[in-house]
Amino acid sequence: MTNKQSVITISDFTAAKQSRLFGLLKQSQFNGQLQLTAHHTKWTFEFYMGRLLYVTGGKQPMRRWYRHVKHACPDLYLELSTLKSEFRKLSKTENQKKLTCWEYQLLGFWYSQQKISRKQINQIIENIFLEAFFDINQAREVVYQVQTDNQLSHQLLLINAETIIYKAKALWKSWLEAKLGDRSPDLAPIVRHPLELKKQVPEPLYRNLTMMLTGQQTLRDLSIKLNRDIVSLSASLLPYVQQGAVELIEIDDLESPISPSTVQEPSPSGPLIACIDDSPAICRALERVLGTADYQTHCVQDPLRAIAVLLSKKPALIFLDLVMPGTNGYELCSKLRKISCFKETPVIILTGNDGVIDRMRARMVGASAFLSKPINPHQVLSVVERQLSKHASVEI
Repeated sequence: MTNKQSVITISDFTAAKQSRLFGLLKQSQFNGQLQLTAHHTKWTFEFYMGRLLYVTGGKQPMRRWYRHVKHACPDLYLELSTLKSEFRKLSKTENQKKLTCWEYQLLGFWYSQQKISRKQINQIIENIFLEAFFDINQAREVVYQVQTDNQLSHQLLLINAETIIYKAKALWKSWLEAKLGDRSPDLAPIVRHPLELKKQVPEPLYRNLTMMLTGQQTLRDLSIKLNRDIVSLSASLLPYVQQGAVELIEIDDLESPISPSTVQEPSPSGPLIACIDDSPAICRALERVLGTADYQTHCVQDPLRAIAVLLSKKPALIFLDLVMPGTNGYELCSKLRKISCFKETPVIILTGNDGVIDRMRARMVGASAFLSKPINPHQVLSVVERQLSKHASVEI
Protein backbone atom coordinates (compact mmCIF):
# COMPACT_ATOMS: atom_id res chain seq x y z
CA MET A 1 0.00 0.00 0.00
CA THR A 2 1.42 3.37 -1.05
CA ASN A 3 0.49 6.71 0.47
CA LYS A 4 2.01 9.93 -0.89
CA GLN A 5 1.91 13.15 1.08
CA SER A 6 2.01 16.74 -0.16
CA VAL A 7 5.15 18.21 -1.68
CA ILE A 8 6.96 20.61 0.66
CA THR A 9 9.69 23.15 -0.14
CA ILE A 10 12.60 23.94 2.22
CA SER A 11 14.82 26.97 1.60
CA ASP A 12 18.49 26.95 2.64
CA PHE A 13 18.61 23.20 3.35
CA THR A 14 21.51 23.30 5.82
CA ALA A 15 22.90 20.33 7.77
CA ALA A 16 20.82 21.46 10.76
CA LYS A 17 17.62 21.38 8.69
CA GLN A 18 18.62 18.05 7.17
CA SER A 19 19.20 16.62 10.64
CA ARG A 20 15.84 17.95 11.83
CA LEU A 21 13.92 16.41 8.89
CA PHE A 22 15.64 13.02 9.10
CA GLY A 23 15.34 13.14 12.89
CA LEU A 24 11.55 13.54 12.65
CA LEU A 25 11.35 10.55 10.32
CA LYS A 26 13.46 8.51 12.76
CA GLN A 27 11.32 9.58 15.70
CA SER A 28 8.14 8.49 13.88
CA GLN A 29 9.78 5.17 12.88
CA PHE A 30 8.96 5.96 9.27
CA ASN A 31 8.85 3.16 6.66
CA GLY A 32 9.03 4.19 3.03
CA GLN A 33 10.75 6.70 0.79
CA LEU A 34 11.76 10.34 1.12
CA GLN A 35 12.13 11.99 -2.29
CA LEU A 36 14.33 15.10 -2.38
CA THR A 37 14.58 17.24 -5.51
CA ALA A 38 17.08 20.08 -6.04
CA HIS A 39 18.76 21.60 -9.10
CA HIS A 40 16.64 19.32 -11.34
CA THR A 41 18.14 16.28 -9.59
CA LYS A 42 16.19 13.78 -7.49
CA TRP A 43 17.35 11.49 -4.70
CA THR A 44 15.19 8.77 -3.13
CA PHE A 45 16.06 7.77 0.44
CA GLU A 46 14.78 4.37 1.58
CA PHE A 47 13.77 4.06 5.26
CA TYR A 48 12.96 1.23 7.64
CA MET A 49 11.73 2.04 11.15
CA GLY A 50 13.07 5.58 10.78
CA ARG A 51 16.61 4.48 9.88
CA LEU A 52 18.28 4.80 6.50
CA LEU A 53 18.63 1.76 4.26
CA TYR A 54 19.84 3.15 0.93
CA VAL A 55 19.71 6.12 -1.46
CA THR A 56 19.24 6.13 -5.22
CA GLY A 57 19.30 8.95 -7.76
CA GLY A 58 21.61 11.94 -8.01
CA LYS A 59 23.49 13.02 -11.12
CA GLN A 60 25.65 9.94 -11.65
CA PRO A 61 24.14 7.04 -9.67
CA MET A 62 25.78 4.30 -11.76
CA ARG A 63 29.28 5.80 -11.54
CA ARG A 64 28.80 6.21 -7.79
CA TRP A 65 27.67 2.60 -7.34
CA TYR A 66 30.40 1.09 -9.56
CA ARG A 67 33.07 3.25 -7.91
CA HIS A 68 32.30 2.21 -4.35
CA VAL A 69 31.55 -1.45 -5.09
CA LYS A 70 34.83 -1.79 -7.01
CA HIS A 71 36.76 -0.03 -4.24
CA ALA A 72 35.29 -2.13 -1.42
CA CYS A 73 35.23 -5.41 -3.40
CA PRO A 74 38.26 -5.41 -5.76
CA ASP A 75 37.82 -9.14 -6.41
CA LEU A 76 34.32 -8.76 -7.85
CA TYR A 77 34.21 -8.81 -11.63
CA LEU A 78 32.06 -5.82 -12.55
CA GLU A 79 32.01 -5.89 -16.34
CA LEU A 80 28.63 -4.93 -17.80
CA SER A 81 27.98 -8.40 -19.25
CA THR A 82 28.65 -10.00 -15.85
CA LEU A 83 26.32 -7.59 -14.08
CA LYS A 84 23.56 -8.35 -16.58
CA SER A 85 24.00 -12.04 -15.83
CA GLU A 86 23.90 -11.37 -12.07
CA PHE A 87 20.75 -9.30 -12.52
CA ARG A 88 19.04 -12.20 -14.35
CA LYS A 89 19.86 -14.44 -11.38
CA LEU A 90 18.47 -11.82 -8.98
CA SER A 91 15.28 -11.53 -11.06
CA LYS A 92 14.57 -15.24 -10.52
CA THR A 93 14.72 -14.83 -6.73
CA GLU A 94 12.50 -11.73 -6.49
CA ASN A 95 9.36 -10.45 -8.13
CA GLN A 96 10.61 -8.12 -10.88
CA LYS A 97 7.98 -5.55 -9.91
CA LYS A 98 9.80 -5.23 -6.60
CA LEU A 99 13.17 -4.46 -8.23
CA THR A 100 12.78 -0.74 -7.69
CA CYS A 101 16.17 -0.49 -5.93
CA TRP A 102 18.17 -3.11 -7.79
CA GLU A 103 21.62 -1.81 -6.70
CA TYR A 104 20.74 -2.46 -3.06
CA GLN A 105 19.01 -5.74 -3.82
CA LEU A 106 22.00 -6.95 -5.81
CA LEU A 107 24.27 -6.28 -2.82
CA GLY A 108 21.89 -8.38 -0.71
CA PHE A 109 21.93 -11.14 -3.33
CA TRP A 110 25.75 -11.18 -3.36
CA TYR A 111 25.78 -11.31 0.44
CA SER A 112 23.45 -14.33 0.41
CA GLN A 113 25.83 -15.95 -2.09
CA GLN A 114 28.78 -15.13 0.25
CA LYS A 115 30.45 -13.06 -2.48
CA ILE A 116 30.72 -9.99 -0.25
CA SER A 117 30.87 -9.44 3.50
CA ARG A 118 28.75 -7.35 5.86
CA LYS A 119 31.76 -5.05 6.35
CA GLN A 120 32.05 -4.44 2.60
CA ILE A 121 28.33 -3.69 2.32
CA ASN A 122 28.63 -1.21 5.19
CA GLN A 123 31.56 0.56 3.47
CA ILE A 124 29.74 0.76 0.12
CA ILE A 125 26.44 2.08 1.48
CA GLU A 126 27.96 4.61 3.89
CA ASN A 127 30.13 6.10 1.13
CA ILE A 128 27.15 6.31 -1.23
CA PHE A 129 25.18 8.18 1.47
CA LEU A 130 28.15 10.49 2.11
CA GLU A 131 28.28 11.50 -1.57
CA ALA A 132 24.51 12.06 -1.71
CA PHE A 133 24.47 14.32 1.36
CA PHE A 134 27.54 16.20 0.11
CA ASP A 135 25.72 16.97 -3.16
CA ILE A 136 22.56 18.01 -1.32
CA ASN A 137 24.65 20.55 0.63
CA GLN A 138 25.10 22.47 -2.64
CA ALA A 139 21.33 23.01 -2.92
CA ARG A 140 19.87 26.29 -1.73
CA GLU A 141 16.34 24.97 -1.94
CA VAL A 142 14.89 21.46 -1.99
CA VAL A 143 11.45 20.05 -2.59
CA TYR A 144 10.58 16.91 -0.67
CA GLN A 145 7.80 14.36 -0.48
CA VAL A 146 7.41 11.26 1.69
CA GLN A 147 5.79 8.06 0.55
CA THR A 148 4.88 5.25 2.91
CA ASP A 149 5.76 1.97 1.26
CA ASN A 150 7.75 -1.14 2.14
CA GLN A 151 9.58 -1.80 -1.11
CA LEU A 152 12.76 -3.35 0.32
CA SER A 153 12.18 -6.75 1.88
CA HIS A 154 15.75 -7.09 3.21
CA GLN A 155 17.45 -4.75 5.68
CA LEU A 156 21.19 -5.19 5.11
CA LEU A 157 22.05 -2.54 7.69
CA LEU A 158 20.38 0.44 9.35
CA ILE A 159 22.21 3.76 9.22
CA ASN A 160 21.90 6.76 11.53
CA ALA A 161 21.31 9.76 9.23
CA GLU A 162 22.73 12.35 11.63
CA THR A 163 26.21 10.82 11.61
CA ILE A 164 26.42 10.89 7.80
CA ILE A 165 24.89 14.38 7.58
CA TYR A 166 27.59 15.91 9.75
CA LYS A 167 30.38 14.00 7.99
CA ALA A 168 29.10 15.44 4.71
CA LYS A 169 28.88 18.90 6.29
CA ALA A 170 32.56 18.72 7.35
CA LEU A 171 33.58 17.57 3.87
CA TRP A 172 31.55 20.37 2.25
CA LYS A 173 33.21 22.90 4.56
CA SER A 174 36.66 21.66 3.50
CA TRP A 175 35.56 21.85 -0.14
CA LEU A 176 34.53 25.51 0.29
CA GLU A 177 37.74 26.37 2.17
CA ALA A 178 39.73 24.97 -0.76
CA LYS A 179 37.92 27.48 -3.05
CA LEU A 180 36.10 24.67 -4.84
CA GLY A 181 32.54 25.76 -4.07
CA ASP A 182 31.69 26.55 -7.71
CA ARG A 183 32.98 23.15 -8.94
CA SER A 184 31.39 19.71 -8.76
CA PRO A 185 33.36 16.55 -7.91
CA ASP A 186 31.29 14.87 -10.66
CA LEU A 187 33.19 16.86 -13.31
CA ALA A 188 35.98 15.15 -15.24
CA PRO A 189 39.40 16.85 -15.71
CA ILE A 190 40.95 16.84 -19.17
CA VAL A 191 44.22 18.38 -20.40
CA ARG A 192 43.17 20.98 -22.97
CA HIS A 193 46.54 22.65 -23.60
CA PRO A 194 49.38 20.13 -23.17
CA LEU A 195 52.14 22.55 -24.16
CA GLU A 196 50.99 25.10 -21.60
CA LEU A 197 50.87 22.40 -18.91
CA LYS A 198 54.32 21.14 -19.88
CA LYS A 199 55.77 24.59 -19.15
CA GLN A 200 54.33 24.59 -15.64
CA VAL A 201 55.23 21.16 -14.24
CA PRO A 202 58.22 18.77 -14.14
CA GLU A 203 58.36 16.13 -16.89
CA PRO A 204 57.37 13.13 -14.67
CA LEU A 205 54.32 14.99 -13.32
CA TYR A 206 53.40 16.10 -16.83
CA ARG A 207 53.41 12.49 -18.05
CA ASN A 208 51.25 11.40 -15.11
CA LEU A 209 48.76 14.22 -15.61
CA THR A 210 48.36 13.63 -19.35
CA MET A 211 47.77 9.92 -18.74
CA MET A 212 45.24 10.50 -15.93
CA LEU A 213 43.35 13.60 -17.06
CA THR A 214 41.62 12.29 -20.17
CA GLY A 215 38.07 13.46 -19.50
CA GLN A 216 36.95 9.86 -18.96
CA GLN A 217 37.00 9.83 -15.15
CA THR A 218 35.46 12.28 -12.70
CA LEU A 219 37.30 13.84 -9.77
CA ARG A 220 35.54 11.31 -7.55
CA ASP A 221 36.65 8.42 -9.77
CA LEU A 222 40.26 9.64 -9.65
CA SER A 223 40.10 10.17 -5.89
CA ILE A 224 39.23 6.49 -5.37
CA LYS A 225 41.67 5.26 -8.01
CA LEU A 226 44.61 7.24 -6.60
CA ASN A 227 43.58 6.71 -2.96
CA ARG A 228 43.58 10.46 -2.30
CA ASP A 229 40.90 12.43 -0.53
CA ILE A 230 38.66 14.33 -2.92
CA VAL A 231 39.45 17.80 -1.53
CA SER A 232 43.26 17.61 -1.71
CA LEU A 233 43.16 16.01 -5.18
CA SER A 234 40.77 18.62 -6.59
CA ALA A 235 42.65 21.50 -4.94
CA SER A 236 45.95 20.27 -6.45
CA LEU A 237 44.43 20.50 -9.95
CA LEU A 238 42.74 23.87 -9.41
CA PRO A 239 45.77 26.05 -10.43
CA TYR A 240 45.96 24.27 -13.81
CA VAL A 241 42.20 24.71 -14.27
CA GLN A 242 42.41 28.42 -13.46
CA GLN A 243 45.27 28.85 -15.95
CA GLY A 244 43.30 27.06 -18.68
CA ALA A 245 45.69 24.13 -19.19
CA VAL A 246 43.12 21.72 -17.66
CA GLU A 247 39.35 21.89 -18.04
CA LEU A 248 36.65 20.30 -15.91
CA ILE A 249 33.92 18.88 -18.15
CA GLU A 250 30.59 17.13 -17.66
CA ILE A 251 30.49 13.49 -18.72
CA ASP A 252 27.71 10.93 -18.99
CA ASP A 253 26.85 8.41 -16.34
CA LEU A 254 27.89 4.79 -16.93
CA GLU A 255 25.47 2.39 -18.58
CA SER A 256 23.08 0.53 -16.31
CA PRO A 257 23.12 -3.26 -16.46
CA ILE A 258 19.32 -3.27 -16.71
CA SER A 259 17.12 -1.71 -19.36
CA PRO A 260 14.91 1.22 -18.29
CA SER A 261 11.82 -0.83 -19.18
CA THR A 262 12.78 -3.53 -16.64
CA VAL A 263 12.50 -1.26 -13.60
CA GLN A 264 10.37 1.80 -14.04
CA GLU A 265 9.04 4.39 -11.69
CA PRO A 266 5.25 4.47 -11.79
CA SER A 267 3.83 7.01 -14.22
CA PRO A 268 2.05 9.99 -12.67
CA SER A 269 -1.54 9.07 -11.88
CA GLY A 270 -2.93 12.37 -10.58
CA PRO A 271 -5.16 14.90 -12.40
CA LEU A 272 -4.09 16.01 -15.90
CA ILE A 273 -2.75 19.56 -16.10
CA ALA A 274 -2.24 21.34 -19.42
CA CYS A 275 0.34 24.02 -20.14
CA ILE A 276 -0.08 26.34 -23.13
CA ASP A 277 3.25 28.13 -23.54
CA ASP A 278 5.50 28.62 -26.57
CA SER A 279 8.62 28.35 -24.36
CA PRO A 280 10.07 24.78 -24.18
CA ALA A 281 11.95 25.76 -21.01
CA ILE A 282 8.76 26.77 -19.18
CA CYS A 283 7.01 23.59 -20.34
CA ARG A 284 9.88 21.41 -19.08
CA ALA A 285 10.01 23.27 -15.76
CA LEU A 286 6.28 22.82 -15.16
CA GLU A 287 6.42 19.14 -16.14
CA ARG A 288 9.26 18.61 -13.67
CA VAL A 289 7.57 20.44 -10.77
CA LEU A 290 4.15 18.92 -11.33
CA GLY A 291 5.62 15.44 -11.79
CA THR A 292 7.05 15.53 -8.26
CA ALA A 293 3.47 15.78 -6.98
CA ASP A 294 2.20 12.95 -9.22
CA TYR A 295 0.28 15.23 -11.61
CA GLN A 296 0.02 14.23 -15.26
CA THR A 297 1.00 16.99 -17.69
CA HIS A 298 0.42 17.81 -21.35
CA CYS A 299 2.17 20.79 -22.93
CA VAL A 300 1.17 22.63 -26.10
CA GLN A 301 3.72 25.02 -27.60
CA ASP A 302 1.62 26.04 -30.61
CA PRO A 303 -1.12 28.34 -29.22
CA LEU A 304 -3.17 28.08 -32.43
CA ARG A 305 -3.66 24.36 -31.75
CA ALA A 306 -4.41 24.88 -28.06
CA ILE A 307 -8.21 24.72 -28.05
CA ALA A 308 -8.34 21.59 -30.25
CA VAL A 309 -5.84 19.80 -28.00
CA LEU A 310 -7.62 20.90 -24.80
CA LEU A 311 -10.94 19.63 -26.14
CA SER A 312 -9.43 16.22 -26.78
CA LYS A 313 -7.54 16.02 -23.45
CA LYS A 314 -10.03 17.81 -21.14
CA PRO A 315 -7.47 18.67 -18.42
CA ALA A 316 -8.44 19.37 -14.82
CA LEU A 317 -6.44 22.64 -14.82
CA ILE A 318 -4.78 24.84 -17.46
CA PHE A 319 -1.64 26.99 -17.32
CA LEU A 320 -1.81 29.71 -19.97
CA ASP A 321 1.04 31.97 -21.08
CA LEU A 322 0.07 35.62 -21.40
CA VAL A 323 2.25 36.55 -24.40
CA MET A 324 2.42 34.12 -27.34
CA PRO A 325 2.90 34.43 -31.11
CA GLY A 326 -0.37 34.90 -33.01
CA THR A 327 -2.55 35.30 -29.92
CA ASN A 328 -2.42 36.01 -26.18
CA GLY A 329 -3.55 34.49 -22.94
CA TYR A 330 -6.47 36.87 -22.50
CA GLU A 331 -7.93 35.94 -25.88
CA LEU A 332 -7.49 32.20 -25.32
CA CYS A 333 -8.96 32.35 -21.82
CA SER A 334 -11.99 34.26 -23.08
CA LYS A 335 -12.58 31.64 -25.80
CA LEU A 336 -12.22 28.79 -23.30
CA ARG A 337 -14.85 30.28 -20.99
CA LYS A 338 -17.36 30.24 -23.89
CA ILE A 339 -16.95 26.46 -24.22
CA SER A 340 -19.24 24.61 -21.81
CA CYS A 341 -16.70 21.98 -20.66
CA PHE A 342 -14.19 24.70 -19.70
CA LYS A 343 -16.53 27.18 -17.97
CA GLU A 344 -15.42 26.03 -14.51
CA THR A 345 -11.93 24.64 -15.32
CA PRO A 346 -9.24 26.51 -13.35
CA VAL A 347 -7.11 28.65 -15.70
CA ILE A 348 -3.85 30.09 -14.36
CA ILE A 349 -2.22 32.89 -16.32
CA LEU A 350 1.60 32.87 -16.53
CA THR A 351 3.42 36.12 -17.22
CA GLY A 352 6.72 37.91 -16.87
CA ASN A 353 4.87 41.20 -16.27
CA ASP A 354 3.15 41.11 -12.90
CA GLY A 355 1.21 44.37 -13.03
CA VAL A 356 -2.10 45.42 -11.46
CA ILE A 357 -3.65 46.11 -14.86
CA ASP A 358 -2.63 42.66 -16.15
CA ARG A 359 -4.19 41.01 -13.11
CA MET A 360 -7.45 42.97 -13.49
CA ARG A 361 -7.68 42.11 -17.19
CA ALA A 362 -6.99 38.43 -16.44
CA ARG A 363 -9.87 38.39 -13.94
CA MET A 364 -12.17 40.07 -16.47
CA VAL A 365 -11.67 37.27 -19.02
CA GLY A 366 -12.28 34.60 -16.38
CA ALA A 367 -8.79 33.59 -15.23
CA SER A 368 -8.74 31.78 -11.88
CA ALA A 369 -5.24 32.85 -10.77
CA PHE A 370 -2.13 34.69 -11.88
CA LEU A 371 1.51 33.51 -11.53
CA SER A 372 4.71 35.41 -12.30
CA LYS A 373 7.69 34.01 -14.18
CA PRO A 374 10.22 32.62 -13.46
CA ILE A 375 8.09 29.94 -11.85
CA ASN A 376 8.55 29.06 -8.20
CA PRO A 377 7.93 25.31 -7.48
CA HIS A 378 6.26 25.99 -4.12
CA GLN A 379 3.93 28.65 -5.59
CA VAL A 380 3.04 26.42 -8.56
CA LEU A 381 2.09 23.46 -6.37
CA SER A 382 0.24 25.65 -3.87
CA VAL A 383 -1.91 27.34 -6.50
CA VAL A 384 -2.65 24.02 -8.24
CA GLU A 385 -3.71 22.36 -4.99
CA ARG A 386 -5.84 25.37 -4.02
CA GLN A 387 -7.55 25.68 -7.42
CA LEU A 388 -8.24 21.94 -7.77
CA SER A 389 -9.69 21.80 -4.24
CA LYS A 390 -11.90 24.81 -4.98
CA HIS A 391 -13.06 23.29 -8.27
CA ALA A 392 -13.84 19.95 -6.58
CA SER A 393 -16.00 21.68 -3.97
CA VAL A 394 -17.91 23.47 -6.74
CA GLU A 395 -18.61 20.16 -8.49
CA ILE A 396 -19.83 18.56 -5.25
